[in-house]
Amino acid sequence: MATHSNGTSANEFKLPEIKFTKLFINGEFVDSISGKTFETIDPRNGEVIARIAAGDKEDVDLAVKAAREAFDHGKWPRMSGFERGKIMHKFADLIEQHLEELAALDSMDGGKLFFFNKVLDIPGSAETLRYYAGAADKIHGETLKMSSAYHAYTLREPIGVVGHIIPWNFPTVMFFMKVSPALAVGCTMIVKPAEQTPLSALYYAHLAKLAGIPDGVINVVTGFGSTAGAAICSHMDVDKISFTGSTEVGRLVMQAAATSNLKAVSLELGGKSPLIIFDDADVDMAVELAHLAIFFNKGEICVAGSRVYVQEGIYDEFVRKSAEKAKRRVVGDPFDPHVEQGPQVDKKQFEKILAYIEHGKKEGATLLTGGKPFGDKGYYIEPTIFTDVKEDMLIAKDEIFGPVMSLMKFKTVDEAIERGNKTRYGLAAGIVTKDLNVANRVSRSIRAGVIWINCYFAFDRDCPYGGYKMSGFGRDMGLHALDKYLQTKSVVTPLYDSPWL
Repeated sequence: MATHSNGTSANEFKLPEIKFTKLFINGEFVDSISGKTFETIDPRNGEVIARIAAGDKEDVDLAVKAAREAFDHGKWPRMSGFERGKIMHKFADLIEQHLEELAALDSMDGGKLFFFNKVLDIPGSAETLRYYAGAADKIHGETLKMSSAYHAYTLREPIGVVGHIIPWNFPTVMFFMKVSPALAVGCTMIVKPAEQTPLSALYYAHLAKLAGIPDGVINVVTGFGSTAGAAICSHMDVDKISFTGSTEVGRLVMQAAATSNLKAVSLELGGKSPLIIFDDADVDMAVELAHLAIFFNKGEICVAGSRVYVQEGIYDEFVRKSAEKAKRRVVGDPFDPHVEQGPQVDKKQFEKILAYIEHGKKEGATLLTGGKPFGDKGYYIEPTIFTDVKEDMLIAKDEIFGPVMSLMKFKTVDEAIERGNKTRYGLAAGIVTKDLNVANRVSRSIRAGVIWINCYFAFDRDCPYGGYKMSGFGRDMGLHALDKYLQTKSVVTPLYDSPWL
């Protein structure tokens, strides 16, 4: 079973004051029109952190109106890319100046480890802003060699008003993964953070205004997917939706876009990523990678390596060492620097994961370790490993989004490829081998948007990220992400000797 920590807890850490709980529309914090609010809950103990304004269709209408005005008549799309970039750099500076407070908000709201927020998520997101700030003045079209007597060129123009709908597992990272490239190209936007983790998004709206981003360019409407999210997706004046979340909700997003103004949609959806470990791998390294791939961020990550395939020659040793490592994993308060795994984001997710664990036992998988709630309060779950897993079991098919590893044995490279692809998802995959030929063959054969060889979670702002199959379409990060927020316009004029003159 997982272990407790005896380190410093949040009782000794001064939690920040909650400063922003209202909607942010047209540069101002405002109550929802209905006056309704909802509770955001601390998953460490199930207690209420704050009451947050619950946005609905009428609030979305106001936010879209502000974004539309800012795009059609405001200065942000008309600024030079260099000027936009300067303001984005200032925004990044402000994030770093408030790093500790922002890190604490995401830990309180989502159960994420404070240490990782402080050293990875928050500073990394500031760097994402800077990356796209540097791209803002390098967006240009092409001169075309027409086959007849015409001169032509292309313009790359911002698509317009964007609706960003972001998930709860990485509130800050996802905010800037979507907002940064859209800002760089000159779009205006409405951001709908997940109802479980609204606090940091509202704080970023405040910092955006301090940085000099004009009113109406960034609007944040907190609330629920079925109300605020649905209103954004179906709004006739929204030109683009960028959504990260479940495949089920992604279908609804597409339907709403299709039945309104046929707006452009990009989707980053669920995953059930395979991690394939071959006989020649260093077993200790492979155990470390597999442990990271599923238990990092308490398994609440769409690219989690939740299906671990181990070649038969090292399978038994791998199973033994994986169980030992999982039992040593320290679960507890995310503000404790000794803790490796915090609580699941909320009670609903906590209960969903436990239900999948029960499914695994009923379907005949062997529970190697874990499988139970941890502690007497909050939404903690022991790191859990199943063996004897078959592909037709729910724990092997469905995205659990929790600390649950499914371990499976294979014999040949062909079998590994076939079983690795035996999923409706295609977001990521990992390969562990010392054989370059095997690595190349498997990486070209697995249908997924990112393949990690002898590493995992090797993200970078310069590396495109997105899915195949039911993991969605479109790419975040890298310069490819700019394409999601741009239109290409062709401009054609006749030359002096054109027959049409």
